[in-house]
Order: sequence, then C-alpha cells, then structure tokens
Amino acid sequence: MVLGINDPWIWGAYIGCILVTLLCVVYGILNWNKGGEDEELQVKEEVEWHEKEKEMEEKELGLWDEYDE
Repeated sequence: MVLGINDPWIWGAYIGCILVTLLCVVYGILNWNKGGEDEELQVKEEVEWHEKEKEMEEKELGLWDEYDE
C-alpha cells in the first residue's frame, strides 16, 4: 500500500496521466510556432476572399456592412 492506494490499476491510471501530460508538453515544445510561415499568405487570401464576398453581396443582394469599410 503506497499513499493509501492498494490497487495497481489505479496506480497505472495515475502514471498514465502523468506520462501523457509529459508527452503533450514535449510535443508542444517541439511544434511551437510551426505553421506560422505561411500566415501572411493566409491573411492575404482571407482579405481577398472577404472583399469578393462583399462585392457579391452588394451586387446580388444590395447588402453591405457599414463596419467593413
């Protein structure tokens, strides 16, 4: 009996949680800021898409958002 826990399955669950947490921390450290290289391109594409969408709404529906200008 260690720390009042008799069942080895309970110990396995605790150790598993700790190991998974450590694995997640290591994964996060290794992959920190990956994928940000093309962020400028993504922002540019999103702005272009928004402008086209706005033009289509204005043209087809006569809608416009006064806060987008």
